[in-house]
Amino acid sequence: MKKVYSRIESITGNVIAVKAEDVAYGELAEVRTRFGASLAEVIRLSDDLVSLQVFAGGRGISTGDEVRFLGHPMKVSFSDSLMGRIFDGAGEPRDKGPTLDENLITIGGPSVNPAKRIIPKEMIRTGIPMIDLFNTLVKSQKLPIFSVSGEPYNELLARIAMQAEVDIIVLGGMGLKYDDYLSFKDALESGGAMSKTIMFVHTASDPVVECLMVPDISLAVAERFALKGKSVLVLLTDMTNFSDAMKEIAITQEQVPSNRGYPGDLYSQLASRYEKAVDFEGSGSITILAVTTMPGDDVTHPVPDNTGYITEGQFYLKNGRIEPFGSLSRLKQMVNGKTRSDHRAIMDGMIKLYAAYKDTLEKKSMGFQMSAWDGKLLRYGEKFEKGMMDLSVNIPLEQALDRGWEILADCFEPQETGLQTKLIDQYWPKKTA
Repeated sequence: MKKVYSRIESITGNVIAVKAEDVAYGELAEVRTRFGASLAEVIRLSDDLVSLQVFAGGRGISTGDEVRFLGHPMKVSFSDSLMGRIFDGAGEPRDKGPTLDENLITIGGPSVNPAKRIIPKEMIRTGIPMIDLFNTLVKSQKLPIFSVSGEPYNELLARIAMQAEVDIIVLGGMGLKYDDYLSFKDALESGGAMSKTIMFVHTASDPVVECLMVPDISLAVAERFALKGKSVLVLLTDMTNFSDAMKEIAITQEQVPSNRGYPGDLYSQLASRYEKAVDFEGSGSITILAVTTMPGDDVTHPVPDNTGYITEGQFYLKNGRIEPFGSLSRLKQMVNGKTRSDHRAIMDGMIKLYAAYKDTLEKKSMGFQMSAWDGKLLRYGEKFEKGMMDLSVNIPLEQALDRGWEILADCFEPQETGLQTKLIDQYWPKKTA
């Protein structure tokens, strides 16, 4: 039987401290005040002094209130009943549905043993040409979407959730504005994808400790479904909010700050989440696509900088588009040789010509005389941006490849594309009389 401690040593913001024995890091406790009860999580151990982050905040807590340790870390219910449901960062229903308390599983466990992983070999189709054709998303991949505030990254995630060819979507929101939460909910319900989606949402007004739990809860649930043979896509937004929550708690604990005030274990904390991406041998898979906003569009900011060392490439979202330069899926070579014989050629050839178009734009802005070739590049660039880069474009991979050939044929002669003759003979659009 766990002891009840009736003396709180200190209260600093949302963090309280009590003197207790036989307590583990990450263990849950119940704090009883005259206003009711709230859960708290152990976030620091120093001899017999235990620091806890109170979910409901420190307001209303007095030094004479009771703290009872529960003897276990945070757990979440796991069953097929999760499908189509929306929960908060503590696993409590946000959708006014029934509370689920059967088959509880512990969150925040270790990453999968590498011996149980297999080499990624299957693509995830999204219907977005800039992903499917140019930077293919691969099962068990971990990729960030680097963006600045104001870009439509949440709209992009919602569209991927609706269109991705996977069994289950787990959407984890951290520090979301309430409008963004409602937009996700409405988009998934109207798009018919809510039935295969599970949402764990922490809004900006919720307790900061719940923000830290969203990735762990999302990934714990995803892992159990993957072990049941399901292909699971975990969408997280925004990992910078997650990191800022860690920073806030570290400051409250008076930890020695590292780069720009973030805790020194920022890399390890991010890696422990991203490394949950896995393709299980003989079972399912977990793929992670996570938004990371870059304050001031600074890729050297600690959060995107550390993320880049962990993940397998990145998508850059700029001006409402996934940029072809800088965006990289390092695992695309594992799958794009198995789709269609022209996939790699179109991918490389169109980006090469688009780079030439960018050079021509710079020449034009500086007042240089435009040649006939420059005119072709300018026409090509406009068609490429409208037909491929625009995020409103929603077509399957094969149709995107056909459209690529059509754009090339509209702007160039076959020999000007630099593509292999055998591919041109096979795929170049036939002119109609």
